[in-house]
Amino acid sequence: MTYADFANTALEAAVPPAHALGVRAAEVRFGFAAATAPIAGNGNHFGVMYAGVLFTVAEVLGGLIAIPAFDQAKFYPLVKDLKITYKRPALSDVRAETSLPEESLRRIGAVAAEHGKCDFTLEATITDAEGTVVAETVGLYQLRAR
Repeated sequence: MTYADFANTALEAAVPPAHALGVRAAEVRFGFAAATAPIAGNGNHFGVMYAGVLFTVAEVLGGLIAIPAFDQAKFYPLVKDLKITYKRPALSDVRAETSLPEESLRRIGAVAAEHGKCDFTLEATITDAEGTVVAETVGLYQLRAR
């Protein structure tokens, strides 16, 4: 099972509303996470992707990036704040991506192990099927010890 497969199973169980929107982990590896959302079923009253779906596809990245980086039996991530800047209407499926350097992930894990929690920031870009940036986010997440 790949990290993305594991992430999709976890997403369906832990965040059913995101799963119901069609949000899926597309690529998950140490230091990188990408998620997608379909335009089908997620349009609004004027034919573009609903803003909440764009928010959701970026917000779940904090959980996805944690899967290969931290022992899931010992730690869990949560979102504390997320700011989104909408750039252009999304008329197609979208993809959100984020990354963190290895040294940042190692520090986050060490601090959370020692203090029970550690805040971290993720910046994400959301693009449409043509690669046009439709939104950008800055999220404050926290890794917590179980």
